[in-house]
Amino acid sequence: MTAATIISGKQISEEIRKGIALEVEQLSKQNVRPGLAVVLVGDDPASHVYVRNKEKACHDLGFYSEVHRLPADSSQDEVLALVDKLNAQESIHGILVQLPLPKHIQEKAVIDAIAVEKDVDGFHPVNVGNLVIGDDSLLPCTPAGVIEMIKRTGIEIAGKHAVVIGRSNIVGKPVSLLLQRENATVTMCHSRTGNMAEIARQADILVVAIGRANMIDASYVKPGAVVIDVGMNRLENGKLVGDVDFESVKAVSGPITPVPGGVGPMTITMLMQNTLIAAKRLNGLA
Repeated sequence: MTAATIISGKQISEEIRKGIALEVEQLSKQNVRPGLAVVLVGDDPASHVYVRNKEKACHDLGFYSEVHRLPADSSQDEVLALVDKLNAQESIHGILVQLPLPKHIQEKAVIDAIAVEKDVDGFHPVNVGNLVIGDDSLLPCTPAGVIEMIKRTGIEIAGKHAVVIGRSNIVGKPVSLLLQRENATVTMCHSRTGNMAEIARQADILVVAIGRANMIDASYVKPGAVVIDVGMNRLENGKLVGDVDFESVKAVSGPITPVPGGVGPMTITMLMQNTLIAAKRLNGLA
């Protein structure tokens, strides 16, 4: 049995970023600089790490970047007022409100307030609706990154049976729609699915996004299947692991993503890609 191919999100992400950097250079000749504003409310430690990574990516790619850090006790009206201001700001093409928000602020109200054409997270109901019907829209970053990784690894999606474990609005649902758009046949599994291992074993492509460390072992995987692990869990010993038990699964799977270094780097890269697309559209260049 040959060792499973490791799909390096880091490497694919770097390839995409090279393309983005070239486009940013071209745009600068037309006095356009993609601008991303990140809004962070409160002091969730993981969110602070993500926001720093986004800031760094902007800096590395020559984007204009603003980070608005608001105290945890900011009111919903204050957050909405800031979003409103950023909607009108010409130097900003993408707005991202870092989730989760403090409990007293309604996520839906904030997401709905972001201008559709600046919604680089792809969470606005209009963008979600366009995704469902197959119209052009800014795509959610992690699901778009998953599709990009599969394609750039040279794996044919059309005609394959894809099983998605997890039905969140952020990953499970949109990735299932994008897989259908690529002509896969898609089965969704979730916490109430009775015979999950049996269904998962039918998958040519298995995408796992359930938020439970190391839950999916080799018994869920058909020999040679492509396995994409979207999970990101920190164990008590501080180690970062996915939802897939990597050592167990790679013994039977085909190409597989590691954690860390798999889907993670792709998410921020697709956010940069979305901001670039938004900048071009808002300046009539796309």
